[in-house]
Amino acid sequence: MQIQTLKVFSDLAETESFTKAAQINNITQSAVSQQIGSLEKNLNSMLIERSKKKFRLTREGGVLYDYSKQIVQLYEELHNQIQEIKNIVSGTVRVATIYSIGLHDLPPYIKRFMKDYPTVNVHVEYSRSNQVYEDVLGNVVDLGLVAYPVKDPRLEIVPLRKDRLVLICHPEHKLAKEKKARLKDLMGHKFIAFESDIPTRRAIDKKLKDQKIEVKHVMEFDNIETVKRAVEIDAGISIVPHNTIVQEVAKKTLVEIRLEDSGLARPLAAIHKKKKVLSPAIKQFISTLKAD
Repeated sequence: MQIQTLKVFSDLAETESFTKAAQINNITQSAVSQQIGSLEKNLNSMLIERSKKKFRLTREGGVLYDYSKQIVQLYEELHNQIQEIKNIVSGTVRVATIYSIGLHDLPPYIKRFMKDYPTVNVHVEYSRSNQVYEDVLGNVVDLGLVAYPVKDPRLEIVPLRKDRLVLICHPEHKLAKEKKARLKDLMGHKFIAFESDIPTRRAIDKKLKDQKIEVKHVMEFDNIETVKRAVEIDAGISIVPHNTIVQEVAKKTLVEIRLEDSGLARPLAAIHKKKKVLSPAIKQFISTLKAD
């Protein structure tokens, strides 16, 4: 019985998905099934209830999962300790990030990290916020990058920095001539918003509601790029993270207006599963993200 097989079983138990367990371990779904079958044969026990539509471990499977998790964690701690003693930083760092961070905040840090640690492979996936949390908790990725991090007893939150939110509009919009604005100036304007389940949208809605300011939501999108394109065709104004519109402002396809009284700044954070064994590569990647 190999440790890698126990890891595959643990990943399957946590994700409840043969597809995700295969993805985590860079093997095929067929290989996952074969390894589970091998475990069941060696232990002479059924580990998964196959008659149910919903994934469920048998009693024996639950016991094996508890012990497998401990064995795998001890092995990873041993492996990482040996790497640290030898001052080796290598391997793969798997990252899930929301689109705005991945496209606009992350690239310079990736570039710096790869220059410092060329033997480490950084794999980045772009997802909606809820999917980032799911992938971190399911061990599909090592780290998640999110805005407005949600407290969860299963997660460690590593604060990074805050990104100022600004008002944007089309260059010919009547607000475009203003360098500064107040939230009350948004009253009644057509507004391009993020979808309602996105944390930045919730923060903006709360601020507007607190100040009793009503805008006309004409469009809603799930990513920053589409929001910007809608503002560029003068479909409405929007409030977005400053770092995401630097290029458009330079090209003069969008106008940025500082909001004097909003106090809106979205906190960015890295998240990882609590008690997760962090390899030297993951630790150094987090240090890079925290650097100014």
